[in-house]
Amino acid sequence: MKKDTEMNEMNVGIIGIGMLGRAISEHLLQEGIKIIIYNRTKEKTRDLENMGATIASSPKEVAEQSDLVITIVKDANAVNEISFGNDGIIHGLKTGSVVADMSTIEPNESQKIYEKFLEKGFDKIDIPVMGGPNVAISGNLVMMISGKKEITEKCMPVLEKIASKSFYLGSNPVAHLIKLAMNLQITMLSLALSEGITLVTKSNNDPKIFLEILNSTYFKTGMSENKAFKMIDGNYEPTFTLDNLKKDISTMQKTAEQFKIKLPMLQKAEEVFTNASNMKLGDLDYTGIIEYIKRINQ
Repeated sequence: MKKDTEMNEMNVGIIGIGMLGRAISEHLLQEGIKIIIYNRTKEKTRDLENMGATIASSPKEVAEQSDLVITIVKDANAVNEISFGNDGIIHGLKTGSVVADMSTIEPNESQKIYEKFLEKGFDKIDIPVMGGPNVAISGNLVMMISGKKEITEKCMPVLEKIASKSFYLGSNPVAHLIKLAMNLQITMLSLALSEGITLVTKSNNDPKIFLEILNSTYFKTGMSENKAFKMIDGNYEPTFTLDNLKKDISTMQKTAEQFKIKLPMLQKAEEVFTNASNMKLGDLDYTGIIEYIKRINQ
């Protein structure tokens, strides 16, 4: 009961109303939590305003009204801009407020951003998640958390509403590193399924049989059980776009280079996803990478 009381008394700011930010916002509103939102394109916030969200005109205004500010934006440059730019978060934070970054960014950039907040006397934690908007709408994301333990515990009444399972990973910015490793798995699985389906299809066999057999084995995944059948049918309604995964692949590659690690398959994947984006496939779901494989085999 105490947790529910604390949670409902906490004002939550959300900056970045993309597909994931929108779904999280809707879920928190349904849970009775007061949210203040900002998005660069204001028109995208109208329906959330009708649901009860307060619309802010700047990140600064979000921070002024929030105890917890969650950022869900494209990359480290965007996080820096909304945090420290004109009318940025830093100019509106109250004593005791916390910033939680859910963006997928380079760990070293996350650490620099954390240190900037710390210099100003504010705490920042990292909370990247796994699961798309279809999972976020019911509060069933998987969350990776890093930052000061006492600060993460302070935020848990809200974070537990966003994610049904969470992993505390220690100090900043470990969560962002693990998130990149998770998205590397998504990358390889989407390519493996695309090539497997193409191999079977081009040999004049039913790719659904391939999936049925795959899903009867140890090697099945959530992707092979669900999205793979949509891939066969050419249904690429996005939950996470191909271009967004391409951006994350580049972030993985930069991070590997910083650690002086060679990841040859990731390097090839970056090439494949870049070529697919150049073919104007970037707005498809990331599993639309199969369309690139199809086209180079026509």
